[in-house]
Amino acid sequence: MIREIYADMKSGKQMNRLLQGDVGSGKTIVGFICMLLVVGSGAQAALMAPTEILAQQHYANLMKYADAMQISIALLTGSVKKSQRKPIHEELEAGTLKILVGTHALLEEGVKFNRLGLAIVDEQHRFGVLQRHTLMSKGTRPDVLVMTATPIPRTLAMTLYGDLDVSVID
Repeated sequence: MIREIYADMKSGKQMNRLLQGDVGSGKTIVGFICMLLVVGSGAQAALMAPTEILAQQHYANLMKYADAMQISIALLTGSVKKSQRKPIHEELEAGTLKILVGTHALLEEGVKFNRLGLAIVDEQHRFGVLQRHTLMSKGTRPDVLVMTATPIPRTLAMTLYGDLDVSVID
């Protein structure tokens, strides 16, 4: 599955892929590997989760790895104070912040990426089409990976998400 995603990312076309797997199956680590590919090419990555608790969990899990690799990462949610937001916004726009994890706060007007290369949306069914589009529009045709733990039969997934390639973690 990582080979499929990597092939999509290096194809020169915008990746639009649904990653489906049970809770705890490794979707987040697959997403992080994708982030590393993007960061390695000089771009930035965003991971948007539907709740603050889930965004904090993702951030805590990814921070361990990002810190060990000296990759800058930040968390942006509704409860982040204005005084803490300013340096996040500045580093993001300058391109020194490589990975941003957050909630709907990522969609705010003040959130400007220098070069968004990958937009990951976790539990994508909890976001509207316009919300997903707003995140994607913060970059120039960034690759898109949407993740879900909700089991969707392959035929239904192809019908509902015909514009997405589908990968399943068994």
